[in-house]
Amino acid sequence: MLVGLEHYLMLSAILFSIGLYGALAKRNAIVILMSIELMLNAVNIAMVAFSSYIVPELLTGQVFALFIMVVAAAEVAVGLAIIIAIYRHYETIDATRIDLMKW
Repeated sequence: MLVGLEHYLMLSAILFSIGLYGALAKRNAIVILMSIELMLNAVNIAMVAFSSYIVPELLTGQVFALFIMVVAAAEVAVGLAIIIAIYRHYETIDATRIDLMKW
């Protein structure tokens, strides 16, 4: 069986859907960050698949995927720092119980 562009796009759509469900339905802040990372990785798969199947001689999709990975790493570092600060103040990481407007 030959793996084509449709297979990669289906994998990307499934991963993005799982990440979207996790970001919208879960209450744990760390799980929400992991879901956002999953959605970014799904976008990376789609970018590289489109790039390699449409214009295989250019590496634009791979370059954009590297850029997305760098942004995702920075997002995780900042997000975990914020979660640690919130945990120290509220002693919970439940996203529904955190109200930053009230101290």
